[in-house]
Amino acid sequence: MSKLEAPFRRLQAAELSRRLREPRRHIQVVAGARQVGKTTLVQQVVETIDLPIRFASADEPTLRGADWIAQQWEAARLSAGPKGAILVLDEVQKAIGWSESVKRLWDEDTRAKRPIKVVLLGSAPLLVQQGLTESLAGRFEILRLPHWSLAEMRAAFDFSLDRHIYFGGYPGAAPLVSEPERWRRYILDALVETTIARDVLLLTRVDKPALLRRLFELGCRYSGQVLSYNKMLGQLHDAGNTTTLAHYLELLGGAGLLTGLSKFARRPVRQRGSSPKLQVLNTALMTAQSGLSFEEAKEDREFWGRLVESAIGAHLANAAALDECELFYWREGNREVDFVARAGRTLSAIEVKSGRSRDANPGLAAFAALFRPTRQLLVGGDGIPVEEFLLKPVRHWVTQ
Repeated sequence: MSKLEAPFRRLQAAELSRRLREPRRHIQVVAGARQVGKTTLVQQVVETIDLPIRFASADEPTLRGADWIAQQWEAARLSAGPKGAILVLDEVQKAIGWSESVKRLWDEDTRAKRPIKVVLLGSAPLLVQQGLTESLAGRFEILRLPHWSLAEMRAAFDFSLDRHIYFGGYPGAAPLVSEPERWRRYILDALVETTIARDVLLLTRVDKPALLRRLFELGCRYSGQVLSYNKMLGQLHDAGNTTTLAHYLELLGGAGLLTGLSKFARRPVRQRGSSPKLQVLNTALMTAQSGLSFEEAKEDREFWGRLVESAIGAHLANAAALDECELFYWREGNREVDFVARAGRTLSAIEVKSGRSRDANPGLAAFAALFRPTRQLLVGGDGIPVEEFLLKPVRHWVTQ
């Protein structure tokens, strides 16, 4: 089955196709984490358009530069017919000075009225976003691709709920689930290590790379839990400062691995100063790091409960990365709400009943008294079935 038959990718493919068939207007940027189907989607879309195509990738051990971009651009110009051509640059953030080069060449074509259509792909959304806002303001549109949902993994690979919770949403790893150790090595070596080494450390100044790696491991181990930065430093046995740790967490989030949710508060300043709730963006990162087999994970009630909560959190966090909502947690004393989603004027409080011991102390009533949310959702137990929640898009649950 084609990866584009999964529900969300089909919508993204249709949108990209529509934009590329329009008169030349903007650079199209397809951004997302590694192995979410960016290259496959773009290749399949551009092949349906009757224009010459120039496809090139900057994902090489030796960093590309401005000359390489200019060479690819000129090749696209030479191949163009009366209606133009399509230039696709994959992993564009790897090319040194890429945004300035793209700006210069795009502006040259605009002045010369050359109908070259450009698609940029990037694995590190944070880095791509920095380059766009610095040099290409007003010249681009972004299509963001999150990690694959249960609906997509089921459509493409016939995943059950439990398989999705354990093996997560990496389509490239799906064929390996019958060989657990091979699957685990693929996640850790081909995805995690490659992302950290080539999408973060190689392209961003990181003074303590070992600290960043340990932070990622800690985040996987404590996904679904609130930890202050000082407690994290204690766990990591590092004398660094909390600002550095917050920056590293932001880098991991930009690379599509791990994020930190802020505490919901009426005033933004209190949100920014809160301890983060650690949240993986794909549960495969938790299970691969844990070393537990599928059977062992299911038998460990505490671990499986955290995994279920993290699967729901990842579903919500990926939607937040698409700007479908803002995502927080809430806690006062021993009263806690697992997730708080805000979409426009709609405020939703979401509590997960996953079988963990802390499920006996929900904080929905306390939160409702303070903030009067539009919706109060209980997921799991006698509430909304976990499978139903994960199969439907987040906007179904958090918008009116």
